[in-house]
Amino acid sequence: MHKEYTNNEQYEENEEIVQTEQEVADNGISALINAKHNIHCLTVIGQIEGHYILPPQNKTTKYEHIMPALVAIEQDRSIEGLLIILNTVGGDVEAGLAISELIAGMSKPTVSIVVGGGHSIGVPLAVSAKRSFIVPSATMTIHPVRMNGLLLGIPQTLSYFERMQERIINFVSKNSRIKPDRFRELMMKKDELVMDVGSVVDGETAVKEGLIDSLGGLNDAVECLYSLIEEQGDKSEKSVCKSKTQKKPVKRRTAVSKKSVKAEEQSNACAVGGKRTVQVHPFKEYHPSVRMGKDGK
Repeated sequence: MHKEYTNNEQYEENEEIVQTEQEVADNGISALINAKHNIHCLTVIGQIEGHYILPPQNKTTKYEHIMPALVAIEQDRSIEGLLIILNTVGGDVEAGLAISELIAGMSKPTVSIVVGGGHSIGVPLAVSAKRSFIVPSATMTIHPVRMNGLLLGIPQTLSYFERMQERIINFVSKNSRIKPDRFRELMMKKDELVMDVGSVVDGETAVKEGLIDSLGGLNDAVECLYSLIEEQGDKSEKSVCKSKTQKKPVKRRTAVSKKSVKAEEQSNACAVGGKRTVQVHPFKEYHPSVRMGKDGK
């Protein structure tokens, strides 16, 4: 049987569908129902759009959508981990590095998986997670920084390109197992790209070079994220238990001060008629001068 809708009900349902699709397109989606852990799936697809709007026929990932979404994920206590799915041709260098730095600075467990391709600035995005995966059929293109449009042919322009290229090399080498010299060598390799210098590595080669941690699919990435979440939970529980059992030295100092105050009060209470009397414990010896009063008797 087909469900009958009124015009208002049909309109409201269509609005909810459009709103849900827009939220998924902008921010990703969280697994809430029948999941072992609550993880958030973030997709980086197409071309990464930076400070300039790309043509409408281009499939893009807008950095002004991704950056606030990462901040929200970091603050949301219900989200336990982040899964990043990459299939990108690259894009704006500074926008891609900004997203990569945010992912690398997150306290929650993060896992990335490259499917299809993780080219150009997609390489720093792939290695920014705590663990990275790549499927065997995926490829990653490594090439120097390049720019389209009008450029000034002056030494400062070339120096700017070199510094930006070093930023990418340093980030990739710090967040993966590949050495800076080897990454630079792959970046400047000749006779492999038709219109440019650089190299294209497949999934297995990316793992051998130390660029990506493991070769695997979606199930491997999700299981790895689950294990990272559980490890982080065990560490937090141990730290809480340790803080509860640890004794604070401040309380000891307070107890000692109270005892000294009580002893002083008792000694003051023993002073009668200008003469000081001392209570002698039967098991302790006291100096004769202590047993006598002020007048020496």
